[in-house]
Amino acid sequence: MQRDAVDYDLVIVGGGPAGLAAAIRAKQLSQAIGAELSVCLVEKAAEIGGHILSGAVIDPRGLQELIPDWEKQGAPLNTPVTQDQFLFLSENGQTRVPTALLPSCFKNHGNYIASLSDLVKWLGQQAEALGVEIYPGFAAAELLYNPQGEVCGIATGNMGVGKDGKPTNQFQPGMELRARYTLFAEGSRGHLGRQLIERFNLNRNADPQSYAIGIKELWQVSPEQSRPGLVVHTAGWPLDNQTYGGSFLYHLNNQQVAIGLVVGLNYRNPWLSPFEEFQRLKSHPAIGKTLEGGKRIGYGARAITAGGLNSLPELIFPGGALIGCEAGFLNASRIKGSHAAIKTGMLAAEACVQALQQPESPALLTDYPKAFKASWLYDELYKARNFKPAMSKGLWLGTLLVGIDQRLFGGRAPWTLHNRKPDHTYLEPADQHSPIQYPKPDGLLRFDRLSSVFLSNTNHEENQPGHLTLKDSTVPVALNLTRYAGPEARYCPAGVYEYLNDQGQPVVTPSDGAQLRINAQNCVHCKTCDIKDPSQNIVWVSPEGGGGPNYAGM
Repeated sequence: MQRDAVDYDLVIVGGGPAGLAAAIRAKQLSQAIGAELSVCLVEKAAEIGGHILSGAVIDPRGLQELIPDWEKQGAPLNTPVTQDQFLFLSENGQTRVPTALLPSCFKNHGNYIASLSDLVKWLGQQAEALGVEIYPGFAAAELLYNPQGEVCGIATGNMGVGKDGKPTNQFQPGMELRARYTLFAEGSRGHLGRQLIERFNLNRNADPQSYAIGIKELWQVSPEQSRPGLVVHTAGWPLDNQTYGGSFLYHLNNQQVAIGLVVGLNYRNPWLSPFEEFQRLKSHPAIGKTLEGGKRIGYGARAITAGGLNSLPELIFPGGALIGCEAGFLNASRIKGSHAAIKTGMLAAEACVQALQQPESPALLTDYPKAFKASWLYDELYKARNFKPAMSKGLWLGTLLVGIDQRLFGGRAPWTLHNRKPDHTYLEPADQHSPIQYPKPDGLLRFDRLSSVFLSNTNHEENQPGHLTLKDSTVPVALNLTRYAGPEARYCPAGVYEYLNDQGQPVVTPSDGAQLRINAQNCVHCKTCDIKDPSQNIVWVSPEGGGGPNYAGM
């Protein structure tokens, strides 16, 4: 098959805050020095911002450096934070932490509550105005290497391939986008980033990466319950004290509230369902009162790369670099990553422009990691390095350790805690735990997966090869169902995985001809299955471009 090829100076994979910041910064610098620089960005969502999901409370520091007059230019940051609350929840009660005792990571003065999807869409407009070529609806499916083994671009996926792997009458071959440098900004657990980390052994000196799943709903609430600028975080119930996680409740303008739950994917109990825990959260008096009389208008889920500084892989490889959540720059203690994504995109772009001005461009962008280590972002992540390992020790011990680290030492404690195991290794056999009885959906506060997926606007062309692939088709029943009671059916927030018997009824034991059914059309691209599958048998690959959720306004 012959593919068309186009050459660029810089190709960027992923149209999130990191990728767009890199594109904008590269164009800003090239114009400042009067140099011609061709920049191309590809995004698998049907439109820029379509796959972007975050809480989100946004620190504008990165944006201020990228576009100093962002307010004048109309960036959609319209709800400044006016008040912070932190609650420890029991099943029916709450304890509010006095503001004076809150660590600085939970103080949000100067930040904004916003839709990250809307901000990213605005960044896309700024990038196009500078001459960046942006191609939404095209999934980067393949890495390209030159004869020296250096990355030299990517190929987009073929369109119009049927489930049987054969071309249909709508077939269009992918394109090769060749580049002198390629930056990867796919977000958490990126499909190509994962391959790069393995091929170049980029994580050889890092702790195993640590992840969480974040599940979010957007609500239209009654005027009496709307308090624009209020930020509420909680810890404790509905999660048990040994499971890392917490919730957020953010009041935006226009009587909208963003509510969500974050659950660490190093949880041990295979009966736990992050989706059901989130639905249960909304019945708590401290949470449900805000939503009473309101209407749910949006839903989504996404993995979060939460290991921080200790789990960062090497950032560069011959021909390119990892930026944003592709590498894992999120500050878990602040529950913020967009400012870090923007900063790393800028730093990588600056290294690219500098390298491209040399008579012979080097294979490695060594200026990028050097600049990161000299930046405010490195200092911020260094102060937060102990947060996730501490909180993984349990709610109360973790809270004590974080308090000592942050309040007494300002994040510069004379020790560093480490994560020693990848998340999928923590899952324990089902017979070591009791099944969790979750309340049924009531259609008022608690909902089922399928109605939730409907709100995410998820759509895939049904006649295409499955993008949720199995290394070994016998493993789901022989191992996952037999040993762990089929955890895929519970950790997936979109109803993609079902274990059914020969009568089509759900089962949790390998009886009556049980088989795993994969409803790939429901997939919201959260990557949880790729992370949490206990034998790492599930591999998420890019589906046909343009498919998946549409998180506009989320």
